[in-house]
Amino acid sequence: MPFLKSILSALKPGIVQAEVAAPIPGYTLGKPSVARAPYSLDDLASLQKALLFSDEDVQALRQSAAILADQTDAILDVWYGFVASTPELVVFFGNTRTGAPDAGYLAAVRQRFARWILDTAEAKYDQAWLDYQYEIGLRHSKFKKNQTDQVQSTAQVNFRYIPALTIPITTTLKPFLAKHGAPAAEVEKMHAAWVKSVLLQAILWSQPYIREGEF
Repeated sequence: MPFLKSILSALKPGIVQAEVAAPIPGYTLGKPSVARAPYSLDDLASLQKALLFSDEDVQALRQSAAILADQTDAILDVWYGFVASTPELVVFFGNTRTGAPDAGYLAAVRQRFARWILDTAEAKYDQAWLDYQYEIGLRHSKFKKNQTDQVQSTAQVNFRYIPALTIPITTTLKPFLAKHGAPAAEVEKMHAAWVKSVLLQAILWSQPYIREGEF
C-alpha cells in the first residue's frame, strides 16, 4: 500500500513535541497577516449557546491541556493512521502530478495539527482565535488550500468531510484523556467538551464553502 507507506514515513516519533515550542511554518495565530473573520464575537457566542458550550466546557478543555501536552505525537500517530487507511481522506494530501501522498505536505501539516490540539484545549475565544478559525477554513477550501506549504495537491478538502471528522478525532482522543488517571466522570466531561469544541470549529471553518448570506 504505497499511500500508507508515504503517510507513515511522515510519522516521526518525538519530533512534533520538540518543535511545538519552536516557530512552526505556516502557523499564524495572532499574526497581522490573518484576515478578520466575516463572523463576529457575538456570532460566536450565539453558536456556542446553540451547542450548549458553557464555561464548564472551557474548564474541562483547560484540564485536558496538561493531560494531552505530552501525548500529541501519539495522538497524531492515531489520526494520521486513520487518514492513511481512508482513501477518501488521504487523497487531499496527494500530489496532483504523481498521485502519491506528499510526505513533505503531511509533515508540515502535522506540526500545525499538534499545535491545534493545544490551541483547542487552551482557546481564548477572542478575536485573534476567531480570525484564525476563518484562516483555517480558507486553507481547507479552494481559496487558499496548498498556498501555505506551496504544494501541488487537490484544490480543496471537500466540505462533507470536515464536520464528519469530528467523530473520529474525538472518539480516538478519549483514551488519551484517561491516560493520566483523571476520574472517569472528569474524562467524560473533557471528552464532551472536545466534541463540542471540534464541532464548533468545523462549523466556523465551513464559512468559505457557504454561499454569501447563508452562513
